[in-house]
Amino acid sequence: MAIQWFPGHMHLTKKAIAERIKEIDVVIELLDARLPGSSANPMLAGLTGAKPALKVLNKQDLADPARTALWLAHYNSQPGTRAIGLDASMSTPAKALIEACHALAPTRGSMVKPMRVLICGIPNVGKSTLINTLTGKRATKTGDEAGVTKVEQRLVLADGFYLWDTPGMLWPRIIVAKSGYNLAASGAIGRNAFEEEEVALELLDYLIRHYPAMLEARYKVEITPQTTDELLLEEIGRKRGAVLSKGRINLQKAAEIVIYEFRAATLGRITLETPEEFDMALVAGQLLDAERQVKKDKIETDRLIRQKKLPRPVKFGSR
Repeated sequence: MAIQWFPGHMHLTKKAIAERIKEIDVVIELLDARLPGSSANPMLAGLTGAKPALKVLNKQDLADPARTALWLAHYNSQPGTRAIGLDASMSTPAKALIEACHALAPTRGSMVKPMRVLICGIPNVGKSTLINTLTGKRATKTGDEAGVTKVEQRLVLADGFYLWDTPGMLWPRIIVAKSGYNLAASGAIGRNAFEEEEVALELLDYLIRHYPAMLEARYKVEITPQTTDELLLEEIGRKRGAVLSKGRINLQKAAEIVIYEFRAATLGRITLETPEEFDMALVAGQLLDAERQVKKDKIETDRLIRQKKLPRPVKFGSR
């Protein structure tokens, strides 16, 4: 299954970022600490150019702390980039953001030369909740559904520090299949764009290999080398009473339980990818995408030749 979700308002957000970026000093990208690579928008590099970037790993209290450290080191090693972690328990997130932005643009931040910052991120990454915390009031609408914020807003965080908030935005085509599943599991993609059972199976497959103890503790099951994602989903449904007539398991209900408990961190603090894993998946996705493009180009060329809009290629050696 290829998971894709790009509602119309995201096109408008892309245009708004392209226009606003001309006067921006620092770009803050809010990432989900449970899937930092998958939640990083590949379109932003093209939209923001060489602007200094602050990568904020939000919801770090839900993520694996050891893996969060790996991701922070990964982003901090990149030129023109800083990375920090945030979560709902932090009492002064504004101070952390302002200090990090000043480090990236030290000549900005006065009333004469105010710091102009753009904050962006995927849907449901916690941006609206963070901004409400930063401003100390309910400046933006929040919700647990992707795509709540749909308009750009300008906010004043401190004297000489202006923050532009943009609606959550994905990218038109997700070429890394695993990223699509991770984004769906996190709640970044609208529920009508994926099948819960497939997402839950992909999630369980990863957790069996990387977080078996958490699965055993939460669902009172035994993870063995023979445990598969399908068998585990059935067992979870059985344990949680998702049973239909004649003992059949309601896999839809079982899948909803798994996804909900991952999102709520009821399973524990989990991160679905390391920098190395994501880089490998990205390279594989790019190769597959290139192969698909070659096939697509050939089909289009053949069509134009049949319609006599292109000449037939000359075969060498023919008369």
